[in-house]
Amino acid sequence: MLSMLTLFATPGAPKRPSQIATPMVMPVPDWTKLPGELIQVISEKLDNCFDVVHARSVCHPWRSTMPFPACLLRPSYSLPSFAEFPSESKGLSTLTKIPLFLVTARAAPPADFLSPCEFVMGGVRGDESEEDQMELLPSPLQCSVKTPIYDDRTLMIMRLNIPRYDRPILMNMLDCHVFPLGHHYRWGPEDMKTDCTGVAFLPLNKDGRGGGGGFAVLLNYKETLLVLTSDEMRWKQVKQPSDTQCKNVASFKGRFYASFENGDVFVLGPYSLTWTPQMPSQLLDLLDHGKFLVPFGDDEELFLVEKFHPNYDAYDLDFLSYTCKVSRLDEEAGKWVEIAGDLGGRVLFIGHFGNVCFSGEELPDDCGLSGDSIVFTNEISGVTFVYKYGVDTGDEEDDPNCWRFSMEYRVKLFRKTPVLNLQVFKHPLAGMHMH
Repeated sequence: MLSMLTLFATPGAPKRPSQIATPMVMPVPDWTKLPGELIQVISEKLDNCFDVVHARSVCHPWRSTMPFPACLLRPSYSLPSFAEFPSESKGLSTLTKIPLFLVTARAAPPADFLSPCEFVMGGVRGDESEEDQMELLPSPLQCSVKTPIYDDRTLMIMRLNIPRYDRPILMNMLDCHVFPLGHHYRWGPEDMKTDCTGVAFLPLNKDGRGGGGGFAVLLNYKETLLVLTSDEMRWKQVKQPSDTQCKNVASFKGRFYASFENGDVFVLGPYSLTWTPQMPSQLLDLLDHGKFLVPFGDDEELFLVEKFHPNYDAYDLDFLSYTCKVSRLDEEAGKWVEIAGDLGGRVLFIGHFGNVCFSGEELPDDCGLSGDSIVFTNEISGVTFVYKYGVDTGDEEDDPNCWRFSMEYRVKLFRKTPVLNLQVFKHPLAGMHMH
């Protein structure tokens, strides 16, 4: 490749044949000769893992100097398998740590009510081993992600033109906003995945904290809680502290957390295997729809989202009337602290892939998603709205000091496990009260 640099004579001076503008050809710098120290500086300035993939594709010295982004790696653990606990099995099963991302185009969001802003949430793989995840496709010029093909049933439900979705969608990461969502843990083998409703992974060292290379796993399998540590490599059944089944498991700062169908929240030590209640500061005497544990970052925060309905009459339930209470764990004080609207600019996704969140500070304006909001991604109807704090419903009897549906944007959910497509529409009734 060549770059062109043109030199011109001084304006107003007589032009002799030798002074006629002529192009000067200069070679492009040889990036392979860039000092290793400068390559290291460049790598340290790259915040986005996909930018690192692009930089590694420049040439072999860059690729050998810059390590592949750790957040795109998919470590796996071979663990003892079982058929029906406590029966033993000599076989092994695999626990895979899958990096999750939310991807959306950098283009300006549509201004009309009909065209949606599209988001794709899912795991990323770098090979052909699993067809149901977004595939990382590095090249010398760009890094793309390929989404899976939607089946005919999904296409029918989506009511979309088949030519658009009957083939994989290629997204150039240079043209996209990419938001890391942490990791999703997948348990195998295939015939046991549907019976596993929750996995929590906990890095351990000898004092029970992370950093020593050991680990523990809490598995919610067929309504039975099982624990395994890397020291013993065998499953142990844990007696449940609640009379109802476990709905949600998470790990945070060296301990496991579990929420149950009746609203109980307990903490489990990975070595002692003893439960400690970690109840919210104020129990909600309302029609409870679940308590959801949402971790953020590398043990940075743990949120508890309580979803409930203020109406006791089960025959008069309006899904738009569901409200939420959000708390943050104060580990030193050993209690949950209620949050009145300020999630630190984060967006919480609850449901698909478990519960994840990310910083929404760099979300495009008017894309339908913004910081300090909650989206439930497991709605059976496939349609939901974004939860915001202090929404004015127009009804004086409604308490504004809670999280409830904002009617400004409508979200349609299309699942292709483990990829989730979100289409965010500006609602035609935006700006009007809910009722």
